[in-house]
Amino acid sequence: MSRTEPTGGAAMSTRERRGAQRAWALTAWANHGFVTTVLVGFFPIFLNKYWAADLPGTRSTLYLGLANSSASLVVMLIAPWLGALADRRGQKKLWLGVFTALGVVGTALLALIGRGQWQWALPVFAIASVGFYAGSSFQDALLVQVSTPAEAHRISAYGFAAGYLGGGLLLLINVLLALHPTWFGIADSVAATRIAFLDVAVWWALFTLPVFRRVPEAKPTVEPPGWKELWATIRKVMADPTVRGFLIAYWLYIDGIGTLQQMAVDFGAKLGLPTSALILALLMVQFIAFPSALLFGRLGERIGARRAILIGLAVFVFVTGWALILRTTWQFFVLAALVGTVQGGVQSLSRSLFSRLIPRERSGEYFGFYNMLGKFAAVLGPTLVGTMAALSGSSRIGVSSLVVLFAGGALLLWRVREP
Repeated sequence: MSRTEPTGGAAMSTRERRGAQRAWALTAWANHGFVTTVLVGFFPIFLNKYWAADLPGTRSTLYLGLANSSASLVVMLIAPWLGALADRRGQKKLWLGVFTALGVVGTALLALIGRGQWQWALPVFAIASVGFYAGSSFQDALLVQVSTPAEAHRISAYGFAAGYLGGGLLLLINVLLALHPTWFGIADSVAATRIAFLDVAVWWALFTLPVFRRVPEAKPTVEPPGWKELWATIRKVMADPTVRGFLIAYWLYIDGIGTLQQMAVDFGAKLGLPTSALILALLMVQFIAFPSALLFGRLGERIGARRAILIGLAVFVFVTGWALILRTTWQFFVLAALVGTVQGGVQSLSRSLFSRLIPRERSGEYFGFYNMLGKFAAVLGPTLVGTMAALSGSSRIGVSSLVVLFAGGALLLWRVREP
């Protein structure tokens, strides 16, 4: 099958394609609730104050980091092989369903774990995270099934915008539940947090269902692969200078973005900012990122995805410098607003640009490598911040060291030729 043969979105009528695009975007609306409420918001707080309250703070932080890194490492190892398998058998939606179910069940089980049982909470959280990360790989690969090459930037942005809006709305609901449980007839904040884990699971499952009815599955390409075929694909990917150059650039700057996402709340807490301000900043990022992702999609169509991504990376370079002088709550809000403005745009345009650089019929395989690099960054990314903070004795210098990743990624991306 050639790169120019109509597949996926190009093979559907306009009406069918629009319906498929809405269903595909709903998967981001669905699973981003896990990111905002569980991954970034409630789980780290609940771990410290409820499940691991008897452990020293440094110990619980270490265990949380190990759980995050373990989930990322598992997905990093299996994503390329499963992506290739899904392409050859025509099973992208099947594997999306499998990992969505894994994430949903894991998230729901968090609501059943009792006080002090961090030994159960951490592995269940890691399992749910594997479901999210691995499912996202197949969600990304389905982009070529719902869009034509000309639509890719806009539709990718549409998906990210839906994710930020859906995740933000669910986080807002759950924050109100936790802060004001009596408004809803709930006994206390612990019970409210348990309900939050359950509503994330229901939200995730419910809004993922339309994709299985509306989005077409690609036909199988060849027989299911073995390890020999996978290594042949790795050699082929690395032999393509455009794809190779993009992936190395992406690995650097997505490392920086992921580290900022993971460390922002901890960074604010180390500065002594109140918890209410940190939650408000997190909500701000979600709701600013919603329209910004859509605008970046239009910008990518107008000036090209590569140039638009470079604009976003320039803002991230400024943000890392801003961290050096950050002292007050309003300065932290400025940082959050800047991150929200470009975060979704850089992520969405990176996904759509990559979809235009690869063979469309092998999107699962190639997006497996794409997501593998994202997870590899999640394993190693925080190490730079932690090391620099420890050596300098300043969390500000730790965060500002990310400028190396953003600037390096931008320089490499500048050399990538966009189709």
